[in-house]
Amino acid sequence: MASENSKQFRYDGDNRIHRFLRTALISVVSISMLVMVWWVVSVAVGSPAIPAPPAVWEAFINLMNHGDRILGYTMMDHASISLRRFLFGFAIAFAVAVPLGLLIGYSKILDEFTKPVLELLRPIAPIAWAPILLFITNPTWAPILVVFVGIVFPLLTNTIFGVKKIDRNLIDAARTLGANKMQTFYKVMFPCTVPYIMSGIKIGLGIGWMCIIAAELYTQLDGGIGTFILMHTDMGNWANGFVGIIFISIMGLLTVGLAEYAHRAMVKRMGME
Repeated sequence: MASENSKQFRYDGDNRIHRFLRTALISVVSISMLVMVWWVVSVAVGSPAIPAPPAVWEAFINLMNHGDRILGYTMMDHASISLRRFLFGFAIAFAVAVPLGLLIGYSKILDEFTKPVLELLRPIAPIAWAPILLFITNPTWAPILVVFVGIVFPLLTNTIFGVKKIDRNLIDAARTLGANKMQTFYKVMFPCTVPYIMSGIKIGLGIGWMCIIAAELYTQLDGGIGTFILMHTDMGNWANGFVGIIFISIMGLLTVGLAEYAHRAMVKRMGME
């Protein structure tokens, strides 16, 4: 028996390594093809607005070593400024959307009451709120609240959908076994809704990065990747602008990857796989 378990463990380990290597190889080939297409388009168009990869790489090395000579920040400083704004907006959206989504999904009356409002506000582009938020708050809060608006709706709607998809027999069974409302919420509703919440988080993270960059472009704050891109492209430093775009993609990839890892760890801990 022990020998069979040992073989199964090795087999699972080999499969994980094989899947990892396969994914890594496909990723390298895919990104390499993207870079080659970018290089060909750059040469074909011949415009300084589409610099070739070597020029962008040179700009990247220069910015990492010497920093941004216009605003006085390094690229890591710009990235950390944008990341702080992004995380603050995400935290507010999460604190609002998840509890509210659980309540709306659970209560039919509340769902009917809030649905017209949500359907009215949800299609509005988050960046459209930037001038209003900039007027009623200040430049520091405006990008954070734009991120909040961008993330809160996909997270809220996914949470509501997740609650509605719960098998009501599970709730009835919990009540039959003597669970009160709080225990039913914690033991049944929340665990069953976690996959939908995590899907909303992953969608919201992608939207949130678009929102923070657009808000920084609009508000022109002191620091941040959006401000960096705007300042350098306005001065014709297109290679530096592309470095900012690449930083956005890397940070978006990392945050979504962390969300995916957290999703798997949480689902495994709750015994849902």
